[in-house]
Amino acid sequence: MAPHFIFPRRLEDLENEGQEEDNRLCVHNPVDVASFVSSKLEEFVKGVTFDLSDKEILCIEEQDLFDRVYSLVRAFPILSPSSKLSFLETLRSNLAVLLPNVDSVSRASHDHVPLASHRNAFKIYSFFLLSILLALHSNTSNNTSKVVAPSARKKQAVNSWNWEAQRARILNLIANSLEINLELLFGSPNLDENYLSFITKNAFSLFEDASLLKDSDVKEALCRIIGACSTKYHYTAQSCASIVHLVHKYDFVVTHMADAVAAAEKKYADGSLAMSLVREIGRTNPKDYVKDTAGAENVGRFLVELADRIPKLISTNIGILVPHFGGESYKIRNALVAVLGKLIAKAFKDVNVGEASSKSIRLRTKQAMLDILLERCRDVSAYTRSRVLQVWAELCEEHSISIGLWNEVAEVAAGRLEDKSAMVRKSALNLLIMMLQHNPFGPQLRIASFEATLDQYKMKLKELEPYEGEEPSSDNDNFNGDGEVFDLNCETVVKGTQQDSLTDSCLSQSEDAIPLQNSSVPDVGNLEQTRALIASLEAGLRFSKCIGATMPTLVQLMASSSATDVENTILLLMRCKQFQIDSSEECLRKMLPLVFSQDKSIYEAVESAFQTIYIRKSPIETANNLLSLANDSNIGDLAALEFIVGALVSKGDISSSTISALWDFFCFNIGGTTAEQSRSALSVLCMVAKTSTGVLGSHLQDIIDIGFGRWSKVDPLLARTACVAIQRLSEEDKKKLLAGSSARIFGILESLITGFWLPANIWFAAADKAIAAVYAIHPTPETIAVDMIKKSLSSVCNDGGVNEQSDIDTSSGSIPLTVQVAKLSRCLFIVSHIAMNQLVYIESCARKIQKQKLTKEKKDSENQNLDSNGTVSTATQKDNNINAELGFTASEDAALDALFDKAEKEIISGGSNEKNLIGVCATFVSKLCRNFGLMQKYPELQASAMLALCRLMIIDADFCDANLQLLFTVVESAHSETVRSNCTIALGDLAVRFPNLLEPWTENMYARLKDPCASVRKNAVLVLSHLILNDMMKVKGYINEMAVRLEDEDERISNLAKLFFLELSKKGNNPIYNLLPDILSKLSQQNLSKDSFCNIMQFLIASIKKDRQMEALVEKLCHRFSGVTDVLQWEYISYCLSQLSFTEKGMKKLIELFKSYEHVLSEDSVMDHFRNILNKGKKFAKLELKACIEEFEDKLNKFHADRKEQEVTARNAQIHQQKIDSMEGFTVATNSDDHSQSNSASDETEGEVIDGCAEEATLPSNGKSESKLVSGDLSGTSASDQGDIEIQSTEVKMRGVHRSKTNKSNVKHEKGDNISVTKRNTRSRRYALFFFSLYLRDKILLTF
Repeated sequence: MAPHFIFPRRLEDLENEGQEEDNRLCVHNPVDVASFVSSKLEEFVKGVTFDLSDKEILCIEEQDLFDRVYSLVRAFPILSPSSKLSFLETLRSNLAVLLPNVDSVSRASHDHVPLASHRNAFKIYSFFLLSILLALHSNTSNNTSKVVAPSARKKQAVNSWNWEAQRARILNLIANSLEINLELLFGSPNLDENYLSFITKNAFSLFEDASLLKDSDVKEALCRIIGACSTKYHYTAQSCASIVHLVHKYDFVVTHMADAVAAAEKKYADGSLAMSLVREIGRTNPKDYVKDTAGAENVGRFLVELADRIPKLISTNIGILVPHFGGESYKIRNALVAVLGKLIAKAFKDVNVGEASSKSIRLRTKQAMLDILLERCRDVSAYTRSRVLQVWAELCEEHSISIGLWNEVAEVAAGRLEDKSAMVRKSALNLLIMMLQHNPFGPQLRIASFEATLDQYKMKLKELEPYEGEEPSSDNDNFNGDGEVFDLNCETVVKGTQQDSLTDSCLSQSEDAIPLQNSSVPDVGNLEQTRALIASLEAGLRFSKCIGATMPTLVQLMASSSATDVENTILLLMRCKQFQIDSSEECLRKMLPLVFSQDKSIYEAVESAFQTIYIRKSPIETANNLLSLANDSNIGDLAALEFIVGALVSKGDISSSTISALWDFFCFNIGGTTAEQSRSALSVLCMVAKTSTGVLGSHLQDIIDIGFGRWSKVDPLLARTACVAIQRLSEEDKKKLLAGSSARIFGILESLITGFWLPANIWFAAADKAIAAVYAIHPTPETIAVDMIKKSLSSVCNDGGVNEQSDIDTSSGSIPLTVQVAKLSRCLFIVSHIAMNQLVYIESCARKIQKQKLTKEKKDSENQNLDSNGTVSTATQKDNNINAELGFTASEDAALDALFDKAEKEIISGGSNEKNLIGVCATFVSKLCRNFGLMQKYPELQASAMLALCRLMIIDADFCDANLQLLFTVVESAHSETVRSNCTIALGDLAVRFPNLLEPWTENMYARLKDPCASVRKNAVLVLSHLILNDMMKVKGYINEMAVRLEDEDERISNLAKLFFLELSKKGNNPIYNLLPDILSKLSQQNLSKDSFCNIMQFLIASIKKDRQMEALVEKLCHRFSGVTDVLQWEYISYCLSQLSFTEKGMKKLIELFKSYEHVLSEDSVMDHFRNILNKGKKFAKLELKACIEEFEDKLNKFHADRKEQEVTARNAQIHQQKIDSMEGFTVATNSDDHSQSNSASDETEGEVIDGCAEEATLPSNGKSESKLVSGDLSGTSASDQGDIEIQSTEVKMRGVHRSKTNKSNVKHEKGDNISVTKRNTRSRRYALFFFSLYLRDKILLTF
């Protein structure tokens, strides 16, 4: 019988162990095959393989063959490919033949000799095969880690053998060997420990190679090996430790290990390995996961994978993991949340199957998991909150949320829309989208529809209640243990009936009301089913209201700085519109201005949503959507709509058939078209014409006939839109219009401008566009403009009117003229607007001339460069060079510029000696605006006059300079907020046009930010933001007024100010960094509340991102402490310091500058801010810096305590000094009184002395408590001092008594001098005692 084979730790250990003593099979005579030549080596391999094949399978036990096989295994990497293949195949085939014989031999053999031989052979073959596999795997890993030249790789490929296939076959063979009944072979249920250890150890080592696991056969074999050893052969503890180690270390192992554990549980119906792993993970200290973040993430993924594969098993052990929700690692909490989601979705599908007790337990478990998920929505970590919402979305998609829990989840998601983290808001938006998509309440979620249907079924329920049973069923019949509202049959009834009832009751959006009468609802059955349906409808109504309540929040999210917020909000609003949520369409329209976003993703999201919602296959439907949008949009939305329409037209998404449908609406070719729809259709066509210029030319006559015909009386805005259409005509269409009906069109436009057939509220807008249309199409617009001004002036002067009138003195010597205010306002508007258009017209002419000049110069240069023979014309080139040197080209440009300047000046100033028509009107407007009494009497006239004045000031610099004082006087003192707003806006235009003139008035422009009217402040913020952000105005020392607007009571103004500072921070090197100290200084001197100051500075400091600027601010703010003495400013500066994002360098600088702020540390509020700074510094500091911070903190605390004590001492000393000073004054006054009384009669003096002594003698009996307090608090006085004091007081008292007796007996014999001396001594001792008692009282008060 051969010795027993025991698995060594390494292959080489077979040579080193003392097998003779332990009766182990070992290597006696190893062969050094490495020294063989190739031919001899080949022969040696053939001999070994022949012996293994020719002899019986158990021959591997023979010592000689064992030694030779060992020698080949040890030198296997150096064998030739053919030798490797033959030798390896021989070993593998022998083990494969051995396996089927193990069971039969173990059952048939009655002695243990054949069984032991088979066991030995099984071990030896397994050991050698795995040793070869490990050796080749190690060699392959080393080769792949080296860089191999391309030629070497090609050469290796020719002589290589397919090791990957052999490796998979070996591992599968090992796995098959473990799946047979090895307990019979080993004679015990517990296999050889060394064998299992060797197999599992090497299998786990192979798991560390990610490339191996890509081979599905290899991975499957390794999973089978791990599963068999761990589960079948109870090698669980060791395997569990190895799995946890691998999962912690390698992220790619997670899914494969989960596959192995799940496969073992499924194959052997034994979840011991999974339960051991869950227990091992649950026993881990949660603090360990905080340190090992990568390991925590891997463990979390592993748990999620296990829950996905074996949910029922994990659900029974989930309680072990729940305590980790209290850990600090958010990654573990994220994983546990995902685990709960997997379990809820998969582990409780058959919750209603089984006994009542087990069913109740499962329901309670599921409900507990749902409660945990709801609770985790408020987790401290944003990552966990986001993950919880994602899990809820997955459960919603899996239809695992009951109706009873549906609204609770929806309300949580709606609340998370206002989360401070963008990722949480994104998850909340996605959850609401998913809940709408998978809602169980029907395709229409309008509140009115639910209420109508609910009322009908409630009435039906009242009819059924008297006839169905005597006692109503309890509420428990309608609720499950896990919070579900109804049983499955009730839910089915709800869904089936609701689709019919909601479809019948939910009318189309075009209908305004829902009929509640004469509408029948389907009968759903008995009383209980009706109650179930009502409960479902109530849940649906609550869900609809919940989603509808989020609309204001969604509008705010569309203005978010996060692109994901905007994109997902648009998606949610689209889904809300699909399900007809109330107010969803109005909110969707507010996305239109987002097309101007600089973020490409936001623009694409808006464009995509617009196409999805408004662009339909039917041209008429598309046209109807577009004109509805145009009809209900404001100015900003119209600009956005024009931008989108232009983009869609250029892409071809708005087809020619849609444009034809728009013309049909405009021309009233579609039945039921209203004047508003016609006007909106023309407005959309004008938008299309901006991209496709020839669109309007085909219907010129329709535009004139309809736009200015009888329909303009029905809808006056139609005339204004027609004027816009005339402006948008192409050049060819303009020529066609002038050639065909120029007199008619200009007559219409002139009558519109100077006539009175349009309402006053429409006329100004229409006249604006009409004047612009005249200047757009007339070849010489100034001629017709003069006629319009004259007609307007004549209508004012010749028609006095009967309504509001005003007496206006055009000059000091003229006769007062009575005019109508409305006509005068229109006249001023026409004059100023024509002047503005004339300026624009001159500038456009200048651009045309310059463009033509450049084109001509470019063409001449191209023609003159080469002559007809292709040679360079040197003469022409020489002439051009001479002209350039003489400056003829520059002089031509200067002449053109002078001509344009003269043309601009002539608009108002006219010639040198006289003024033209507009100039005369300008003088009149200026005088009119200076008549403040008249302006206050007629506010509408003041609005028109000031608007005209501002326009005229924009045209001419001299006129502007002459009236600037007037403009700022009006903008500050006008009672009308409309006038102040208009003037504020005009100031922005003037600052752009004449910056040098406005520069001295900068402070007055900033003063508009303090206007009491919100609209004026808003316009001031907009104007200043535009000027500063476009570098048209320097940020001067008044920027603090803009900072104050961050806390404006009007939310829109506050948001505009925030937007300004955010954009300002993006310019250059962040100007806010340089402005911050000045803003801090001025804000601290203003009458601001502490909260407002803190909010402003917090926002401004948050816009500074660069570490270098933060560090410089630390130094600037610290030095600022030494320049101020106000405690409030100390507090403000320290607060600003606490808001900075400190770096290691900044923290060191703060410590270094301690001397600059040590004097402010006595204040508690300042000290609190410094503590906040140090607490923040500890979070990011390394060990060395953290020690410095802690030492500095101790220093601050000690200094603060010392300072507080010094202040208390100084304050007490000051109080005491004040008391001493007051007593000294009292003493001086008393001495003067004594001196004056010394001349009085001696009888009176003696009487006083006697009375004083008597009073002094009574003090001990009346002041016992005081004497105890004094004697008890004399800690600072020695005993002898106390004794002297007491003896002195007693002596004084006794002397007083003795003296009183003496005075009584010897009154007649004593002289006046003796009496005065005695009196003076007694009074001095009394004062000494009085001052000492005051000192003792002060000491007592300070002590207590």
